[in-house]
Amino acid sequence: MINNSSFQKWFRLKQKDLDQQFLHQIIRGCSCSSFEAKAIQATVYNVYSPFFDNASAVKTGQVLLTIVSTDCHPGESLENASVVTVKLTLYDASEDLNIRKEVGVVGLRQHRIQRVCLEAFQQGGLLTVEDLSHRLFNCGQRTICRDLKALRRNDIYPPLRSTVKDMGRTITHRKKIVRQWLLGDEYELIAKKTFHSVGSVRNYVSKFKRTVTLMQQDYDVFTIAFLVNISSSLVEEYQMLFQLSDTVQHRKQELDDLLKKTSSKNH
Repeated sequence: MINNSSFQKWFRLKQKDLDQQFLHQIIRGCSCSSFEAKAIQATVYNVYSPFFDNASAVKTGQVLLTIVSTDCHPGESLENASVVTVKLTLYDASEDLNIRKEVGVVGLRQHRIQRVCLEAFQQGGLLTVEDLSHRLFNCGQRTICRDLKALRRNDIYPPLRSTVKDMGRTITHRKKIVRQWLLGDEYELIAKKTFHSVGSVRNYVSKFKRTVTLMQQDYDVFTIAFLVNISSSLVEEYQMLFQLSDTVQHRKQELDDLLKKTSSKNH
C-alpha cells in the first residue's frame, strides 16, 4: 500500500530545501538582506504560481496565456496594466472535428474565437485582436476582424477588451445593448447576453434616452453630443436606431413619459 502522506511530506521537505537554496543564492548573488530576498521570493511565487499550480490541470489542447485583466482601466497603458494568467482551449477533440466538417476551416476558427474569448472573460481577463491573431491563431489581424464582423452579423459578440472596455471606435455593441432594451429586455438579461456589467448597460440606455429626448426637442447633433457627452457619430447611430427599431409599447411609453417630464421642467 502506497503511503500518500509520506510522499506529500517528502515533497514539502524538498520544497523547503529549494526555498532555502533560492534565498541563499539571492542573498549572495544580489548582495541583499534576508528580508529583501524573501520579498523577491514572494513576488516570484505570485507571478509564476499559476504555472506551477495549474500545470497538471492543463488538458491536451489547452494553453496558459498571460493577458490584460478585466480590472484594467481602458486608459491605462499596457506596460502598466494588471494582468492575469488564463487557461484557454485551442483544440477540443470532443467538438472541433465535427464543427470543421460542418462549417469548414473559417467556421471552426470563428467558433474557437468565441470559445477562447469567453474562457478568458470567465477567468478575469480580456483578449485583444492582437492576442487572437499573433499569439493564438497565427494569422493576420484582418482575418480576425473579418471573423468578428461575421459573428456580429449573426448577433454574436465575443467579449474583447475593445468592446467590454469601450476602446477604439467600436460602437456596435452599444447599438446592440440599446436595441435589446428597445425590444423589452431588462438590464440583467442584456448584461448577460453582451458580457457587460449591469451598470454599463444602464449607462448606455440612459444616454440613449437623453439623446432621444433632446432629439425630439429639435436640438442638433453636435449640441446633443456635447450635452450627453458622447460622440456625434454615436448620436447619429442612436437617432437611426430609434427611427428604425421595432420598439415595444412599454419602452415607447417610457420614452414619452421622459420627454413630458423633461418638457415640464423646461417650462
